[in-house]
Amino acid sequence: MIAIRQNRLGGPEVLEAVEVDRPSPAPTEVLVRVTGAGVNPVDFKTRARGGFLGEPPFVLGWDIAGVVEEVGFGVTRFQPGDRVFGMPAFPREAGGYAEYAVARSRELARIPDGVSDEEAAALPLAGLTAWQAVVDTAHVGPGTRVLIHAAAGGVGHLAVQIAKAAGAYVVGTARATHHAWLKDLGADQLIDYTSEPTDRADVDVIVDLVGGDVGLKSLPSLRDGGLIITIPSGSDLGPLKAAAGDRVRATSLLVEPDRVGMEALAQLAGEGKLDVKVRTFPLAQAGEAHALLERGEAGGGKLVLVP
Repeated sequence: MIAIRQNRLGGPEVLEAVEVDRPSPAPTEVLVRVTGAGVNPVDFKTRARGGFLGEPPFVLGWDIAGVVEEVGFGVTRFQPGDRVFGMPAFPREAGGYAEYAVARSRELARIPDGVSDEEAAALPLAGLTAWQAVVDTAHVGPGTRVLIHAAAGGVGHLAVQIAKAAGAYVVGTARATHHAWLKDLGADQLIDYTSEPTDRADVDVIVDLVGGDVGLKSLPSLRDGGLIITIPSGSDLGPLKAAAGDRVRATSLLVEPDRVGMEALAQLAGEGKLDVKVRTFPLAQAGEAHALLERGEAGGGKLVLVP
């Protein structure tokens, strides 16, 4: 099969299409014929610095969608021919940038009718990050006021919809060019962070998808007893906790594989309550997709590689 492998750390040019042996499913695993592989910021960070995977060689990619080709011993949830999607193995190597990938069956969910493989491939890592922040960590519900930084991004535009589906009042920060689209997704209030202050939103929860000093600057927006969740890997939580003091809570989050969360995302998508913006690239153009995302020129939404 063809996979996009790298043998050294570096820029997008280190991603190479190579022929490798097709994997076989171990007990409790399934072999998936990949029809879409999502691209996320953690991918280009790992490509450049090794991250959780250490030194190459390795095959990037944690978001997969596709068709079950073969099931390993003990698997009862799926059979060949089922359409599935998920985020297997994170933060260990999953090898999603390939024509085939193996995954533990309980890290996958069925793709609902009416949702394309490309849309499904864009959902797992970003969708689970948003779900685990908004639902599992913040317990957002009717009447909760939520501020989402980088609301037009891959995680952000899904967090807007998940929070809205939970009944929250959603405030988002994004460039003005994205405001109409985010309004269509359900955002109640939008702030152009390039020209407007982000510290006056009066919210119960902040989901910080930017990192750096963005969270610190927006702390005055939090009501007493509120919660700020900072997502970007490598964010220094210390200064944020110090600034939060006893008035509000501050925490970080690293997404985990989660069958329950995957099935919740599938239900929302199947009901038309979770719209994902997708731009596709052929698998062999993984480097071009990385370069675009790394430059911040993806235009909102998610990038997906199609074998």
